[in-house]
Amino acid sequence: MLFSSITFLYFFLPATVFLYFASPQKGRNLVLFVMSLLFYAWGEPVYVFLMLSQILVSYVLLWLMDRFKGTRAGGIFYILSVLLPFAALFYFKYFNFFMNTVFGIQTKTVALPVGISFYTFQIASYCVDVYHERVERQKNIITYAAYVTLFPQLVAGPIVRYSEIGQTLAQGADFTNIRSRFGGGMVRFAVGLGKKVLIANVAGEFVSDIALLGQRNTLLSWAYAVAVALQIYFDFSGYSDMAIGLGGMLGFRFPENFKYPFISRSVSEFWRRWHITLGAWFRDYVYIPMGGNRVGMVRWIWNILVVWLFTGLWHGAGWNFIVWGLMFAVLLVFEKGLGKLYDRRRFLPESVLSVVRHVYVCIIILVSFLVFHNDSLSGAWADIQALLGVGSRISHSVDNTQLAVYSYVLRNRAVLLGIGLVGSTPIPVWLWEKLQKRLDTGRTGSVAVCVAKAVATVGLLVLCTAYLIDGSFNPFLYFRF
Repeated sequence: MLFSSITFLYFFLPATVFLYFASPQKGRNLVLFVMSLLFYAWGEPVYVFLMLSQILVSYVLLWLMDRFKGTRAGGIFYILSVLLPFAALFYFKYFNFFMNTVFGIQTKTVALPVGISFYTFQIASYCVDVYHERVERQKNIITYAAYVTLFPQLVAGPIVRYSEIGQTLAQGADFTNIRSRFGGGMVRFAVGLGKKVLIANVAGEFVSDIALLGQRNTLLSWAYAVAVALQIYFDFSGYSDMAIGLGGMLGFRFPENFKYPFISRSVSEFWRRWHITLGAWFRDYVYIPMGGNRVGMVRWIWNILVVWLFTGLWHGAGWNFIVWGLMFAVLLVFEKGLGKLYDRRRFLPESVLSVVRHVYVCIIILVSFLVFHNDSLSGAWADIQALLGVGSRISHSVDNTQLAVYSYVLRNRAVLLGIGLVGSTPIPVWLWEKLQKRLDTGRTGSVAVCVAKAVATVGLLVLCTAYLIDGSFNPFLYFRF
């Protein structure tokens, strides 16, 4: 079930909210668990049993680990609790690619369960944290199952650790300020829905329009690259906003997943702003245990390569994802070395360097997302060549008819690109905060701010509903991960 669907917006969500708040405190986790299963089973009726089996197996293994704590058996049960979820992930996501790549054997394609990468990471992090006594083992299996299956972030994140919501699950949400929390959650959800439906979907249509042309000119190739980047960003950040908003409506605080990544001035800064929960997961559970940067240069480079190889593979079993991940590993190593060289010699003034860095990161982002977006390395290479005005994607003899088509396609979406570029920066939030400060003077001003929020939220929901009823292009890109 998609967040951006009429079924979810006007049937599932109202029913869930009503049942959740109408239930006694002790029954709310059961409501979350049952409704989350219904949410998942709507699109994955078979693989819901896979998820349930992983929940049960990890729960039993951790119980055994706790019982045999300090013994060799306890350590074995812990290792199994971490490895078994990854074994399932490997089979469903990587087995075909591994057999084909390593042994050259074509195997039967296995359907990928939606969201398996996300809930596998949540189960694994919980098991590690319980073993290292960062969190207490949850003895109530319904509460634990509600954590794993929590529908707002079940199929596309953000990756939520038990330590971040365990207390809320165990003790119940603090509803003393429920009106402001629920209202804030609704606003955040509406913003995310607008990002997804009004920008990401339209950007996706623009990408499809250009792809259908077959060939294009250089200007349209750059527009295509920008549209791909905007589609991926607003699709995923929109989903994260909706998840965080839904969590707020139900009394949970989910971690932020995006902080304006396109304003970054280095690749490392970009990854501190993009898919924050995934980066933090690899940092805390892979990079730091391997030694992080507290080792020699050669070992540090190896650690970076391993982490980014896994990051690429996490997104998909394909050479494009491997290249995409390793590309960032090389860039991060390069930036560290270049940073030390600049600190010693100071080639450029800081103001000029800041602009150069930003342009460099923007180009890297566009190129990287062309690799990420394509199903093959050859297709990605053709798109990258097109940015330079060469290759099979470029039409070298453009007649007036083709030029008119190119101009029409670009003009038809120029406003979208402008809105998307501005919307990917802090400017809209800055303008809203300025307006809020101007309005928020006294009781009348506070009422005006509340009314403005309510009108904007309802307006977004109405616009999105109209688009969803009329449109047919409504995929979530990160559902395939």
